[in-house]
Amino acid sequence: MRRPYWIQKNANPYDFPPVETALTYPDGLLAVGGDLSLERLIVAYHLGIFPWYNEDEPILWWAPSQRMVLLPEKLKISRSLRKTIQKKQFTLTIDQCFQEVVNECAGLRTGQKGTWINQDMIDAYKQLHQHGFAHSVEVWYEGKLVGGLYGVALGNLFCGESMFTRVSDASKVAFVHLVKQLQQWGYELIDCQLYTHHLASFGAEEIPREQFKRLLTHLRQMPGYQGVWQLDQQLEL
Repeated sequence: MRRPYWIQKNANPYDFPPVETALTYPDGLLAVGGDLSLERLIVAYHLGIFPWYNEDEPILWWAPSQRMVLLPEKLKISRSLRKTIQKKQFTLTIDQCFQEVVNECAGLRTGQKGTWINQDMIDAYKQLHQHGFAHSVEVWYEGKLVGGLYGVALGNLFCGESMFTRVSDASKVAFVHLVKQLQQWGYELIDCQLYTHHLASFGAEEIPREQFKRLLTHLRQMPGYQGVWQLDQQLEL
């Protein structure tokens, strides 16, 4: 039985095997071990690899055979969500409280026994944020944080990581406005990583790993748009 590639604790941050060598079961498991250093995470995202593991596991690195992605121009908005947006009851901001958004995303949800966003992951993405790679969108209602999401910006690609909601539709509103804003900024693709019915309802679709790899090679070399995140601190409803 073939096993995933083992990465030593303090190995070179470029120490990843080709994504084509990922296991078929569990689908996409590429490597085990290593660390969550800034350098390794940046290399991983450049290669189309992401970490995802439970607290009682070593770090697991994934490159699934089918990648869930969304082309911004293919965004679908349901009639009910469109009505919610038109009410303009929420205020949306960018990068105003990244730490709080990640902490909320890490919280246990109904039916969950644990969370994959452990303290090491929180610290790692906080460091990515401090270096201008990770960003958050916050949703406010009557002055309270009620929803949001975070992810990683890379060239003309945005890699979504997680979202949370405390009020009905809050995270959906965050996602819709982020997609529209990314389109205005010139982003060409949103990496949603794995299939969910929820993401499919927004127009996201699965593409083969090889196709995603080709898109990534192109998009990661495009001029970065990190600067716009500092310029636009609030999204227009």
